[in-house]
Amino acid sequence: MVTKKLYYNDAYINKFDAIVLSCEEVKNAYAIILDETAFFPEGGGQKSDEGFINGIAVNDVQEVDGNIYHYTSKSIEVGSKVSCSVNWEKRFLRMQNHSGEHIVSGIVHSMFGYDNVGFHMEEGSVTVDFNGELTREQLDLVEDRANEAVYANYKINCFFPSVDELDNCDYRSKLDLTENVRLVEIENTDLCACCAPHVRSTGEIGVIKILDFMRHRGGVRIVMKSGFDALCDYREKYRNVYEISNLLSAKQENVADYVKRLLDETDSVKRDFYQFRMSVAQRDKVNLKYHSNISYFITDGYDADMMREIANYGAEKSELSIVLSGNDESGYSYIACSLKYDMKTVAKLINVNLNGRGGGRDTMIQGKVNSTKDAIVNFIENVDFKG
Repeated sequence: MVTKKLYYNDAYINKFDAIVLSCEEVKNAYAIILDETAFFPEGGGQKSDEGFINGIAVNDVQEVDGNIYHYTSKSIEVGSKVSCSVNWEKRFLRMQNHSGEHIVSGIVHSMFGYDNVGFHMEEGSVTVDFNGELTREQLDLVEDRANEAVYANYKINCFFPSVDELDNCDYRSKLDLTENVRLVEIENTDLCACCAPHVRSTGEIGVIKILDFMRHRGGVRIVMKSGFDALCDYREKYRNVYEISNLLSAKQENVADYVKRLLDETDSVKRDFYQFRMSVAQRDKVNLKYHSNISYFITDGYDADMMREIANYGAEKSELSIVLSGNDESGYSYIACSLKYDMKTVAKLINVNLNGRGGGRDTMIQGKVNSTKDAIVNFIENVDFKG
């Protein structure tokens, strides 16, 4: 069953009538074939259109073996005439993004000779992979050229060339195509094989923004947005900068420098606080208690670094050192270390006898127990940690 593809004739058709040619139940859904459709099926890195057939939601559209299937939650009578509508807001956003990608890919190819070897359109953004590396400065130039093409309002023409015309065309394509090739021509900018809907002219894109880039498989992957999606991205980032500016009482154009200065100050405070905590731990070394060949220390308010400092010191003075910090209500964190004992055995004994959880490496373990201080002391002074 051949479905007439209205989206090839006019990408701006979003309401149409059609005849249902077939309706089959498949995996908790119904696959419907129409005699003609403006719904674009998933393909070429772009998701399918969504919309309604007789008020029934179309959640997915796929082309399989030349048939275009519209997937719905309800069946529709074969032979019936139906009213269809495409979600135009999503369609137009995707058209803006896809046409913007063609401009960027065409400019990268003309400026640097790199090919687009990967393309995927998420909701709200596009990722493009090129087979060569680009710097931020080079991408800024590409972005400038791309937006100049937008301002020029170049025409965008989608067509099926004849075999002779195709043989004489220098067009971009990720595949070696020989028949039914559809070309998208952006005036003075690009010529590329593509099956997707596009805007009529570059001015409808509005703006093109390259947001991010990273090395990828010997080339570069860029993340970009166009049109309303780029506008929404700017608006959200502006809100964030505005809030940060107010919180810091700094001008918006200076927030990055201000945050860097705050981070530097924070790092300095962290270093000073670390040194202070270590000095407290150093002073508390004299409070280690010793029982036989074991040393232990129980306190409150210690963090892991402080506990580790005491435990390492205790391990130098005894065969096994156990340090705990906490209280009877919320429990105690513990760190224990030794060069003489099997610490896996020690961890098991602590966890079983003191209702705890934890583990670690051969020389050091850590975890938490839920027992009272008296129970912990009694355990340490009476258990055989060698098992």
